[in-house]
Amino acid sequence: MSTRDIAIVVPVLGGAPVVQALFDRIRTWSDQPREIIVVTAQADPDLSAICAASDFRYLESRPCRGGQMDGGARIARAEVLWFLHADAAPFPCSLNAIVRALASGAEGGHFGFRFSGIPTWRKAILAWLINLRVRLGGIPYGDQGIFVRRDAYLECGGFAHQPLFEEVALVRKLRARGRFRPLATRIGVSPRRWNRDGWIRRSLANRRLALAYLCGKDADRLAARYDETNRSSGDPPGGTTHR
Repeated sequence: MSTRDIAIVVPVLGGAPVVQALFDRIRTWSDQPREIIVVTAQADPDLSAICAASDFRYLESRPCRGGQMDGGARIARAEVLWFLHADAAPFPCSLNAIVRALASGAEGGHFGFRFSGIPTWRKAILAWLINLRVRLGGIPYGDQGIFVRRDAYLECGGFAHQPLFEEVALVRKLRARGRFRPLATRIGVSPRRWNRDGWIRRSLANRRLALAYLCGKDADRLAARYDETNRSSGDPPGGTTHR
């Protein structure tokens, strides 16, 4: 197995410059994936042009992050799927970290959490707490760069077609199979919403969302409520990050 057996799937809702930054980062790596599949929730001529210029696959879908990622996964030609958020900051060793994990017997896994940008004590403490939560059995969310063999993904039913917590059922099924592993390699996560909303307030809001979902609240209703808050702060709907 090599990095050429990996497809990167990126769900997008607007923000072509952000996607361009991710593409530029990946292009600098000495090892490359087989394909990059961009699944946008709205027609975006600028993004389509960026993908065409780079020979990346461009797919339009309805606004639903789980459905977008599932759609990208099902058209992928590669043996391994790696799901990245558009504002992710993966490191050059990431592809090889996936290859090594799969060669050692894993069929999927996720990266460690760290905030991108200038290090601060707030970032360090919260990242430590998030990684601890996941080590103690919590769900690694999509911004931790979930990867999985395509056959295992399909056998487990893929991502739920919902805008929040779309990875929860999939991760639980993969863990039950016994070969879903955390990587020591970390991935950079954008701190934008924490900077905007306040670190304590944003963290508590994310935990309330997670608890509400675990208590049976509907993901679409939770997302609608969250998006209403985001729109009042200038964010587009559907871009929820949850912890």
